[in-house]
Amino acid sequence: MIAGACSALLLSGCGGGSEQTQGEAKHSYQMRISAATFPARQSISKPAELRVKVLNEADRTVPNVAITVDAFSYVEKYPELAADKRPIWVVEQGPGTVPALPVQSQAVSPSGGGQTVYINTWALGPLKPKAAQTFTWKVVPVKAGAHSVRLTVAAGLAGNAKATLVSGGAVTRSFTAQIAPAPPSRHVDPRSGQVIPGTFPASP
Repeated sequence: MIAGACSALLLSGCGGGSEQTQGEAKHSYQMRISAATFPARQSISKPAELRVKVLNEADRTVPNVAITVDAFSYVEKYPELAADKRPIWVVEQGPGTVPALPVQSQAVSPSGGGQTVYINTWALGPLKPKAAQTFTWKVVPVKAGAHSVRLTVAAGLAGNAKATLVSGGAVTRSFTAQIAPAPPSRHVDPRSGQVIPGTFPASP
């Protein structure tokens, strides 16, 4: 169930949960992840992208294709913290079209139109038979070390519509990323104006 995958945690005051889950029939849909990328080597403060392409192999439309991502954050063990959740990656932009702003302004870390009432789940709506949908997360690493990310695909948000492989198993994928404690050195080539790897060469 999608609720189980995201620990059934709801964003307080969001509302709209019934609209996202109502009328979801019990059915299993054969789906698979046809492509997925996430850099294996990253560095603090250097933006990265997690891209996942989901294919509906069933003969009927998936009600609401969704992906739950575990481990964008971790639980800190220090005592007496007001909040023990700390980010490994900050999500700068989630999947889906960014809603238009009502006035001229600059959006900061827009959530994307795929945001749901679940904390770590994004949904992009119905998916027709044999069609594919790509989820993209723009993230920034903020904690060095080796970290794993696991994602699970669902066919709906209420837990009635289930995504399964041909074998009947869950549609999942895992990544491991090594995050360096500092971004790699770069400098501007004064002759070309391009940013290139390495430190600026010393003057003769």
